[in-house]
Amino acid sequence: MPVWAQANSSAAITVDGRVLFRVSRLEGFDAQPRADYANEILNRAVQSGEPVTVRVVEINELPVIQVNGVNLLTVTRKDAPEGMTREEQAQQWISRIEFAIKLAQEQRRPEYIRKAILLSAFCVVGAIALSWANGWIWRNWLPRLIHLRQTNAQQLLESFLPLSLAVVRLFLWLITVIYISHQFAQTRLWSRRIIDVLFFSFVEPIIPLGNKSYSVIQLLILLGLFAGLLIVSRAATKLLRSRILLFTGISRGAQETIALIACYTLIFIGTLLLLQLWGLDLSSLNIFAGVLGVGIGLGLQGIAKEFVSGLAIIFERHIEVGDFVNVGEYMGTVERIGLRSTQIRTLDEVAMIVPNSRFLEKEFVNWNHGNYVSRIRLPVPVAFGEDLSQVREALIDAAKDYPHVVSQPAPRVFFIGYGESSLEFELLVWIADPRRHPQIKSDLYFRIDGILRDRNIKIPFPQRDLHFRSSLPVELSPQTEAELKNWLNNGKREG
Repeated sequence: MPVWAQANSSAAITVDGRVLFRVSRLEGFDAQPRADYANEILNRAVQSGEPVTVRVVEINELPVIQVNGVNLLTVTRKDAPEGMTREEQAQQWISRIEFAIKLAQEQRRPEYIRKAILLSAFCVVGAIALSWANGWIWRNWLPRLIHLRQTNAQQLLESFLPLSLAVVRLFLWLITVIYISHQFAQTRLWSRRIIDVLFFSFVEPIIPLGNKSYSVIQLLILLGLFAGLLIVSRAATKLLRSRILLFTGISRGAQETIALIACYTLIFIGTLLLLQLWGLDLSSLNIFAGVLGVGIGLGLQGIAKEFVSGLAIIFERHIEVGDFVNVGEYMGTVERIGLRSTQIRTLDEVAMIVPNSRFLEKEFVNWNHGNYVSRIRLPVPVAFGEDLSQVREALIDAAKDYPHVVSQPAPRVFFIGYGESSLEFELLVWIADPRRHPQIKSDLYFRIDGILRDRNIKIPFPQRDLHFRSSLPVELSPQTEAELKNWLNNGKREG
């Protein structure tokens, strides 16, 4: 029964914060006043420190429990559960009362208080040691385990470690404080009240959604089920990708598109089913949808824009997982296409995250789209006076035997024109693996340079003509002019 309901229909009889039993509401008498009266009598009996006599007397044909001759409470039919008489219930309560009073008086003696203080000190030292040990394990062992496994969530787990350590330490100290407070009669009542407040805050339905109210624990369970739904959806998507789509023969990009659509479909349908099974009226979420719409209109345009761009990329398939692309000055392979961003692995083995809208608003090069081969241009200058046919033959020979250059289309050579200090040629080759573009281009230039040297075809160096004017309006002293004349005459004689 919820705490709030219990507070109205029944109330607890306690001694030093220990709940002995609960009394019910009577006609004309609420449960709480009955409990408060009985608790006050029990508290005086405990504080007296004298032996306490508890017995049952019959008044008006009803069993009444007395403590030291004072009426404590009357046991009614509502107080006794089914299958038990009122007298049997009264005897059971008497046993609990006698034991609780005796224990409470024992715990007020100096000997017990000294033992409780020593035990509390030991608990505090133990909590400090466990807190330090947890910190050492969290900082030294868990990061190593995460690093060795190399999971995709490595960075997320590493960022979660400080928070998890704080939660564990908070839980440890909370248990320690509660345990120590239960060792002393003076603090046990306050501890019980704090626990009741926390219990009420987490268990009672205090969060209204639609026609129903939900407790914090219920919402936490719902969030846990939703997290489980995400895990199951991702596992099912991984199974679909690795066990089914892998053997269909379709391209990797199409496999990733199908897997991504299946994942988000499972999440959407699973979320609706969870909310329905939870008993949440979906019409009650209209207000949240309205707030979300206002949020998107005011501050989430960028996220909505990337979301729509991601859908357009997935369905139009201008770019797919596995494609080799140029985005600005970077070249790399598409590894993942999400609804907000696309991850590209560059040639430097660095992950680059590109917003999806960039592929729709700016130009990019997809080397794999619509064709299985790509063309590479290699400009080659040669010196004036070289035989053009020999140059063309040398460039063709440099490309036709290279293993990464396809035979069809065949390599071609174009004579571009006359440069300032060279004849400009361009070698065109086609490759099937654009990811090797930089390596293939470098290897071909090495082959071209070697063949041109073997065939004595010269590659010119840039030339610049410098002209100096000799008529400068500079006046020299007679001594300087004499030294210059002597230096020139000596130069002529030596020549």
